[in-house]
Amino acid sequence: MKSLLLRQIIEGALLLSPTPLAIAELEKLFSDSERPERDQILATVEDIQLDCRDRGYELVEVASGFRFQIREQLASWMHRLWEEKPKRYSNAMLETLALIAYRQPLTRGDIELVRGVAVSSDMIRTLLEREWIKIVGHRDVPGKPALYATTKEFLNYFNLSDLEQLPKLKVVENLEASVIQPTLSTL
Repeated sequence: MKSLLLRQIIEGALLLSPTPLAIAELEKLFSDSERPERDQILATVEDIQLDCRDRGYELVEVASGFRFQIREQLASWMHRLWEEKPKRYSNAMLETLALIAYRQPLTRGDIELVRGVAVSSDMIRTLLEREWIKIVGHRDVPGKPALYATTKEFLNYFNLSDLEQLPKLKVVENLEASVIQPTLSTL
């Protein structure tokens, strides 16, 4: 397949898709007989990324794949296009989300122990509805509390390809010592 046509197909798919596209999804655009090699698709994606370096948008890789987006430094101008105000999240919600992101999987009780205050059901429900967290299991203690972890949608929203890209925080490194593990004497 000619490289110009391959590039146009990939650019078109990325522009059309409402969600990021992984390389495997880009490969599905082609029939078996016309499918380019994975290396050729990756090289084309890299070429598109290079061509975007001086533009107002960029092609970035997030957890779910590749997507076009406006450069972060242009956000203040772009927000003027929408009358709707961006959602504001409370410090409590952001603290809860940060705890889950850095220390996952966590139960609601673990979060309450670290924060020192109760975690509202509405806050957990909002994070679940936004698909930023999910239930990944239940702790084997009385009551079987749900264990929460972040999702690919969380990574996508915050422009991360994996959890290793989260900022390193000294406070987070000391959290493990502050989370009290249940023992027989505390149950």
